[in-house]
Amino acid sequence: MTSGKSNVCIIDYGFGNVNSVYNAFKSFHDSVMVSNDAKDMEKATHLVLPGVGAFKAAIDKIKKMPTFELLEYSVLNKKKMFLGICVGMQVLADVGHEHGSCDGLGWIPGAVKRINAPNLSLPHVGWNNIRVVRKSPLLEGMSDNTDFYYVHSYHLEPLNSEEMMASSNYGEEFAAIVNRDNIYGVQFHPEKSQKAGIMLLKNFMSLK
Repeated sequence: MTSGKSNVCIIDYGFGNVNSVYNAFKSFHDSVMVSNDAKDMEKATHLVLPGVGAFKAAIDKIKKMPTFELLEYSVLNKKKMFLGICVGMQVLADVGHEHGSCDGLGWIPGAVKRINAPNLSLPHVGWNNIRVVRKSPLLEGMSDNTDFYYVHSYHLEPLNSEEMMASSNYGEEFAAIVNRDNIYGVQFHPEKSQKAGIMLLKNFMSLK
């Protein structure tokens, strides 16, 4: 187990598979909490926003959290390490185009669009490899052959292509991992991605 110097808070906003994410972190780290309490968020060195389902439902829940402003301040001003997972990554965009248009957090400029895969079934479900676009400590020990588990029909298209760290392909190339400063997002589910997912979460906890 890792010592308790770093504390990860998985944001509980009533939307997302927080238990699976908690179990994944708890498998290698001893200071993990699921909370949206201000004291827990202030104590945390690393913040994680999981997510499943639709963009609008998720962003509405996030913005209605009593501690939403604290979350935003912690990420944008205090520069705490942040990881968004699946829809938790998509809400980082300026806007989402799922069932109409809806404003996102705007932490990573861009838009969330439906995957353009007319000859393939949606959602995109299952294992798919990444293509590393930009090296990062988050991807330590990984390569273009590393597989992760996906469940999604939409993807975040960053306005600045340099903020895409890795891509994957399903009918079209899409961002699998995005990054801007201390903010990271992954389209796949690391908590369902076995050894590769745990490696990525360990790498995230090593970020300072």
